[in-house]
Amino acid sequence: MPPEMRFLTEMWHPNIHEDGKVCISILHPPGTDVYNDQELAEERWRPVLGVEQIIISVISMLSDPNDESPANLDAAVQFREDKKAFRRKVRDCVRKSQEG
Repeated sequence: MPPEMRFLTEMWHPNIHEDGKVCISILHPPGTDVYNDQELAEERWRPVLGVEQIIISVISMLSDPNDESPANLDAAVQFREDKKAFRRKVRDCVRKSQEG
């Protein structure tokens, strides 16, 4: 089974659950998901993947959110409809994490 990655500080991102859990294909259990035909089995977890591939995928996710398959619907809607407010909320989260 894939490892779980979770941010401990508050994050505002379409592909990060409110509890900080990262939601990207590479961290989904192996095989085909009958409920998500957008995600190919090859995109999901495979035991040959290492920490480097996971980190690269997370960096990619952070810089290019997938708002079509969101873990945080409110963040995805704001990302689509009001990028300025989205960026402001992200900056607020960063500032809070720097204080703590």
